[in-house]
Amino acid sequence: MGDLSTEDIDRIIEMAWEDRTPFDAIELQFGIKEQKVIELMRKHMKASSFRMWRKRVQGRSTKHAKKRTFEEGRFKCSRQKQITHNKVSKR
Repeated sequence: MGDLSTEDIDRIIEMAWEDRTPFDAIELQFGIKEQKVIELMRKHMKASSFRMWRKRVQGRSTKHAKKRTFEEGRFKCSRQKQITHNKVSKR
């Protein structure tokens, strides 16, 4: 983990913070496993932010590719097709 640039660390934190980016994607791109990502997050985040993140992602199936309910791509809400260009209609 010592050879990561500041930009790499920022990107790893950003990817880990995203609910739908699995730890496997971080490992594939940066070569660090979930436990090292957790250690990196603990070291580079405020304690309260880290605790909030851990509480949110613990057990979350979308953070683990093997636990996802969909094969590839992104999850799409069933109601999303009703929204044109992902914008809510004006009233």
